[in-house]
Amino acid sequence: MKVVIAPDKFKNVLTGIAFCNAVEEGIKLVISEVEIIKLPLADGGDGTIDVVNYYLKGSKVKLVVNNPFFEAVEASFLYAENTKTAFIEMAEASGVKLLKPEQFNCKKATTFGTGELIKDALNKGAKHIILGIGGSATNDCGIGMATALGYQFFNYENQEVKPIGANLSEVKKIDVLNAHPKLPSTKFSIACDVTNPLYGKNGAAYVYAAQKGATKSDIKMLDKGLQDFSKLLETTFKVDVQNVKGAGAAGGMGIASKLFLNGKLIPGIELIKDLANFDAKISKADWIITGEGKLDTQTMSGKTIQGVLTSAKAKQIKVAAFCGAVELSKEETTKMGINYVSSVIESANNLDDAMKNSYNYVKQMAKDFAESIK
Repeated sequence: MKVVIAPDKFKNVLTGIAFCNAVEEGIKLVISEVEIIKLPLADGGDGTIDVVNYYLKGSKVKLVVNNPFFEAVEASFLYAENTKTAFIEMAEASGVKLLKPEQFNCKKATTFGTGELIKDALNKGAKHIILGIGGSATNDCGIGMATALGYQFFNYENQEVKPIGANLSEVKKIDVLNAHPKLPSTKFSIACDVTNPLYGKNGAAYVYAAQKGATKSDIKMLDKGLQDFSKLLETTFKVDVQNVKGAGAAGGMGIASKLFLNGKLIPGIELIKDLANFDAKISKADWIITGEGKLDTQTMSGKTIQGVLTSAKAKQIKVAAFCGAVELSKEETTKMGINYVSSVIESANNLDDAMKNSYNYVKQMAKDFAESIK
């Protein structure tokens, strides 16, 4: 029998790798002759870096860069010398996690530090850079990142513009001549899970800027900046900016990484599956066991389990889901394509017990599952 274990984490409770180990232990208590393949997954959110490194086997590179307000901050990224692959999380240099809520002010924030991380990876010889663009504190349409990589943005008086969101309308010329020489020969994969356009009511400013400290008047100004700047992007790069799905991700980093880096926007789970060589490794499996903290209506909108189900369905492999809690009916989970469902909360005394002893509960779930299929 071949069983693949491919979970997301239980947030703040159990890592994907710990889940894999618990399930393996539980199954082997019942079935000794079993081939187990552990493929922890993530959807691009927090914790993705540990999963990426499970496959990359890189080392952490630390350096001092600019935070969202041009102050020094130590940030890190993963680099695997053997495959010349880097994994950079935008949030490390340009994320809300670096700020206290009262400091949020996306109109004055920059992605310059993210550009510095990319530049360092390029200088180290990276041939493939994976960029996660979640958790940003910015709305500068990536001009900070691009500035760090040698692009120049000028106003009417031919002076360089400070690369922050509030200045987007001031930019009248983009100079690409001094862009980093290694950009064209480097592959960029961008983990992007939103489909928002760059501007308008569903765009970067109106949907996301308020949670990054923008007032109503700020949002109006930022949206106008994105509209004005998009015209310049269209003439410079010959792209219909507003028709690019995900252009508005991370305050416009979606479109910025596509145009300034020639990056490809890919849903986070698909990117991690590619890295894991997932579809090849699950071949001829009898079961895939997946899981996440909560199985609910959000699960099928780009989450890890959706990614697992898509691959399993294509190869007609049965799927079991072990979750912290399940908020869907048996009919709903069956309709999704899940053949077996179990949750920690069913067995635990209370939430505190469920969280403290999740490893043991997952191990027991795996044992029960193994007995049911033996």
